[in-house]
Amino acid sequence: MLEFNKPCHIGKEETAIQEAITNQKLAGNGPFGKKCTDWLEDYLNCSKAILTPSCTAALEMTALLTETGPGDEIIMPSYTFVSTANAFALRGAYIRFVDVEPETMNISPAAVEAAITDNTKAIVVVHYAGIGCDMEAIMEIAKKNDLWVIEDAAQALTSTYNGRQLGTIGHFSTFSFHETKNITCGEGGALVINHPEAVERAEILQEKGTNRKQFVKGMVDKYSWRDIGSSYLLSEVNAAYLWVQLEHAGQIMANRLETWEKYYNGLRELGPDSLPHVPENCTHNAHMFYIKTDRRSELMDYLQDHSIMAVTHYVPLHTSHAGRKFGQFAGSDIYTTAESEKILRLPLFYGIEEKDVDHVINHIKHFFKL
Repeated sequence: MLEFNKPCHIGKEETAIQEAITNQKLAGNGPFGKKCTDWLEDYLNCSKAILTPSCTAALEMTALLTETGPGDEIIMPSYTFVSTANAFALRGAYIRFVDVEPETMNISPAAVEAAITDNTKAIVVVHYAGIGCDMEAIMEIAKKNDLWVIEDAAQALTSTYNGRQLGTIGHFSTFSFHETKNITCGEGGALVINHPEAVERAEILQEKGTNRKQFVKGMVDKYSWRDIGSSYLLSEVNAAYLWVQLEHAGQIMANRLETWEKYYNGLRELGPDSLPHVPENCTHNAHMFYIKTDRRSELMDYLQDHSIMAVTHYVPLHTSHAGRKFGQFAGSDIYTTAESEKILRLPLFYGIEEKDVDHVINHIKHFFKL
C-alpha cells in the first residue's frame, strides 16, 4: 500500500537528539529551541517566534493575547481543522463561520466583511494547502474595523504572498510541526508575533503565567506569577529533531515541489477546476496535492483497490455538533460544503519515489479514461 503520508526524516535527527540528551537539558527553551526560534525569526523576518507543543497551543495563545472572551465574535472559515475554532471557543467567544473562495478553498474577504458585527473581535484566516489567502483585502477590512488578524499558517511555512512570508502579515500567526506537515518534530508548533507590544506577555503566557523568561535573562532576581498562562513549551528533544529539519528546509521543500509539479503536469487533462489553483502573487510549499471530483468515493475505493491511499479532508465545522453549539454560519454556504465534498488528497511526502507518483497518476487517468 502506498501510504498517504510518511513523517519527514532526514537522517541526522538521531544525532541531534543524542546531543540534547548529553546536554542534560530536556525541558523547553533550551539550546536547540533557541536555534529553532532564531531560524524562524531570521527566515520569516518577524519580531518574535516562540516554540509551542502544537499549533493548537499557539492558537490558544492568540486567543489569550487578543483578550478574547464571552460576548466576542471571531470570524473564520468553516473549512478548517477544529483547533482553529476550539482556541476561541475555549475563551467563551462565539464563532461566525464564513464561506471560502472555490479556487483556493481560502476564506472569502467579501464573506468576512459581510459577517462583521459590533461584537467582532478578530478574523482568523487559514492558508489552505500552503497557499495564501487574499491578505491585502483581509488586512484592509481589519484596519477599517479595528480588528485583530490571526494567520493560521499551520500548512504554510515558507509560502509567500506578494513576496512576503505567510505568517508575517497578520498581528499573530501559528505554524504546525505535526508529523503530517512538511517540516516536523512529531508534535510541535510555533507562535509568531508581529505585534511587538505583545511579545513580553506572550513570553509570560508561555511560562505558565510567570516572568521566568525575564529571570533567565537576568532581568529580575526571582520570578513570580504575573498573569494567566499555561505550559506552552516544546521539549528540547522535539526541538532537536525540528532543528535538523529546519536546517534542511530548502531540500525538503524542493523535493515536495518536484512531486507536486509532477502530479500537476501528469493530471493536467482533468482540467483547471479539478486541480489546485495558485494565484500569481503567491508561491507555495507543496504541502498537499488534491483533485476535485464529483466521483470522490468511487475514485477513493478504486485507488484503494490498487494499493493507493488517498484521503478526504475537513468536514465543514458549521455542520458539526460543536460547530452548531459554539457558532453558526454567517451568510450563505455557497461553496464550503459543495467544494469540500469533492476534495481527494493524493500521497505526497518527502522522499516519495517517482515510480509511485507515476503509479498514482496512471491509475487516476485510467479511472477517468483519459
